[in-house]
Formats: sequence, C-alpha cells, structure tokens
Amino acid sequence: MTSITSQSTPASDPVPGRVADKVVIVTGGSRGIGAACVRRLVEEGARVVIADVLEAEGKALADELGERASYVALDVTSEDGWEQAVAAAEATFGPVSGLVNNAGIVHVDPIEQHSEADYRRVIDVNQVGVFLGMKAAIPSLRRASAAGVGGSIVNISSTGGLIAYSRIVGYVASKWAVRGMTKTAAQELGPDNIRVNSVHPGFTRSEMTASSARSHEGAKHQPLARQAEAVEIANLVLFLISDESSYSTGSEFVADGGFTSL
Repeated sequence: MTSITSQSTPASDPVPGRVADKVVIVTGGSRGIGAACVRRLVEEGARVVIADVLEAEGKALADELGERASYVALDVTSEDGWEQAVAAAEATFGPVSGLVNNAGIVHVDPIEQHSEADYRRVIDVNQVGVFLGMKAAIPSLRRASAAGVGGSIVNISSTGGLIAYSRIVGYVASKWAVRGMTKTAAQELGPDNIRVNSVHPGFTRSEMTASSARSHEGAKHQPLARQAEAVEIANLVLFLISDESSYSTGSEFVADGGFTSL
C-alpha cells in the first residue's frame, strides 16, 4: 500500500517564488539529485511530494521542509503504487502540475556477466518507472493545465542517454529509452499545454556515484574538471518546472561540465 506523510490539508497561501503555483512529485526524492530538486522547488514556493522507497530519509526531509513537503512511499515499478501516489498528492496539495522522474539505479558488469534479472531490474526502475509515472500523472496534469497552471514533466536521463559507457548496458539502454519516450510524450501532450523534457546530468556527486572511480576520473578530463553538485542539476530542473521554460518541450538539457563536447 502507498502511504503519505504530510499535512492533512493543503499548505496555506502560496509563498513568493518561481514555482509558487506548482504541485510537484519528485521520485527518488529522498537523497542525491532528487533531494536537491525537492529543496530547490520548495525554496521557490512549490508544494512537493517526495516519492521514494527510502522511507526514513524521505520522512526526515519532509519534516525538515515543513508543510510544503510530503513523503509518499512509492516503488516506481508498481502501476497501482503510482496511481495511489498521484491520488494522495492531489488530496494533499491539489492537481499535480509538475513531475520529476528521477528515481534510478545502475548495475555494473560486462554484458556477458549481466544476469537477465539484473538487466531487467534496471530497465524496470529506470525506463518502465518513467513510463508508469507519466501515464499515472497525465490526468492530474491535464486538470492543472485546465486550471491555467500548465504542466511540466522532467525525465532525468543521463549523458548515458546521449553516448555510451561500457559495463552498464542496462543503464545506458534505459537512459536512451527515457530520451525517446520524452519526445513521444511531448508530441502527445503539447496540445494540453503540458511540456516534457529530459535532463542529462554528467558526473554528479551523489550516493550512487560515491564509489565510482569512473565518475571521479572522468570528471578530471572534461572542460569543467570537477563533478557537479546535485544542486546544479536541481537548478536546471527548477527552470524546466517553472514557466520560464514555457516554450521548451521535447528537448534534451545537458549539464555535464562539457564531457560530451570532447
């Protein structure tokens, strides 16, 4: 069952900010890039639902941020879970006007050593989870759009959705798929004033990359010779959720320190 921890009524009057009229769901929102997105969106006035399987961390972040943030337990591979999460977000804050599909995992092994189960798990979370999220959120996004708020879906892909990396075949496959699904959704939802874009982070400091020698070494050789901080990716997501990006849809937004320019 999906459960939500939050105020029982919508947050009080909107606070000034770039996304003050927005209700946003962020998956994988308990830590890393997802948590940075949650923080920036709340700072700029949004009401944000932190959707994650990491219950303790998600609840702690929601408690820290106050009435403008809620936590919902969500396995992004569950269609029923998604439907319950969107319904809970609407009941708490109102129609969803923003969705950040950020939840993702990686499995590292050469292709011949990848088990089918490992490959499918990465695809299920990174690719199928994005599909299910968009599908579940579209009716709510349409309601928000009809009320004049508009709508924005931001799908977190990767530089691995623009180029390829060895030893992470499932991850690369899933991130290329997210890029393609984003363009299809943008075509379908444009008439409803719902925009859909993908974000492609490069080497970013996070829990998932903390032990990755590739992330540390790769960043040393790019034009901006460092890893990104999660907030730098979050600032790009904030722009895409806001009306500042009102004419951008079906596009890739790259934040990689220049890595893919090499």
